[in-house]
Amino acid sequence: MDTYSAYCDDYYVNLVINTSLSLPSNRETLLTFFERLQKAYPGMSNFFAKEKVELALEEDRSSHTYRWCSLEARRVSSGFLNPDSLEDAFAFHRFILQTAPFHLSLSRLDCEALDLLFGFDFQYRGNQNQLVAEALGVSPAFEALRDLPGAQFTRFEPSITLALDGDCRLQCRVNIETRTTDEQIRAKDYPEENLSVYLTARHYGCLPGKDGFEQTFELLAKTAQTAAEQYVIPHIVQPLAKAISLR
Repeated sequence: MDTYSAYCDDYYVNLVINTSLSLPSNRETLLTFFERLQKAYPGMSNFFAKEKVELALEEDRSSHTYRWCSLEARRVSSGFLNPDSLEDAFAFHRFILQTAPFHLSLSRLDCEALDLLFGFDFQYRGNQNQLVAEALGVSPAFEALRDLPGAQFTRFEPSITLALDGDCRLQCRVNIETRTTDEQIRAKDYPEENLSVYLTARHYGCLPGKDGFEQTFELLAKTAQTAAEQYVIPHIVQPLAKAISLR
């Protein structure tokens, strides 16, 4: 499928390069990298520093769709909110992986982990933990706990991590993040907040092959897309969307 926008309020595709060594801190080096990025994507014109440890370049966040890229001491991150197609998001991240190693002296040996994340956000006003439990169900081993007097969910965030190869370097994680607080449950006053489903494909350690970054990205993209379309969307995202629509 080309896009996941039909299944949630917002979806996004993020890339994170975690390095073992610190990135260059030279002003000219950093600015040259961001200038190269802006040349390829002229809409990325908002440049700023956050808390003196992070630099970021992004498109207009007030838009329904935008790209962003940030640098921290040992991390390069990029993201694309509501891309018109998955391929648009993949193309942006491929550009980052082609550009960052040259300008920031990244090596496949220096890669601690490479992450590709698919995020699905829903706006929901109510006890999000209760919603997740009702939409997705509770493991039989825990189901009986719901019969305790006065029991209600204050935290229910299912998470699973799977290794997809023999040495556990390629992994896939699915987790749900709720934002309902105890105070909101006590007051029965719920603001409309995001309920998030995250699917992360991750490769740990040194990247294989001469074209390690790009080769590993293609593996992560295939892994994440397969997991999303065959498992996460039909069994998690769509049931949550249906449960919210019935409220």
